[in-house]
Amino acid sequence: MTGLARHFERMALNNAWSNERLLRAFEGLSQDEFTAPRVSFFPSLRATLNHILIVDLYYVGGLETGRADPSVGAVETPAPDIPALLAAQRAVDRRLLDLCRGLVDADLAFPVILDRGARGLRHETRETVLPHLFIHQIHHRGQVHAMLSGTVVAPPQLDEFFLDEDAVTRDRDLAAFGLS
Repeated sequence: MTGLARHFERMALNNAWSNERLLRAFEGLSQDEFTAPRVSFFPSLRATLNHILIVDLYYVGGLETGRADPSVGAVETPAPDIPALLAAQRAVDRRLLDLCRGLVDADLAFPVILDRGARGLRHETRETVLPHLFIHQIHHRGQVHAMLSGTVVAPPQLDEFFLDEDAVTRDRDLAAFGLS
């Protein structure tokens, strides 16, 4: 596997794997703990995870169609409970993974228009939007991971994916998660 498109495919796979590991931990969390006030950029696990979901929907839609739709953020909490969040995040992760699996390097120049509201329309490409999206995910997933430490659920390991020595665990998880 070589080339930038293949790198983005692996990042999309890691993204789906990391989200799945993290979100499965939430199956042991009560709704009260999910919505409880926490110290972080967003005031709760629910708020942080819904922010991730909304931003994913915005960028993945733009990566697919060439124009990101800001109306995906019209509902502040599209996934008010854990089951809804699990389903919605899994669906958008699958869309991103499917998109990246179909890319070749030439596809990275595909234009993506981002509607930035009062700041206007910004012209980007898949090559610039994809790493931005992955960094956004990593940034906020780290916040969620830290917030989980204050609950009854232990945060899962999220950084054992890319190395050859990670293959046994990674491949087992990918198969179990239906991502291989």
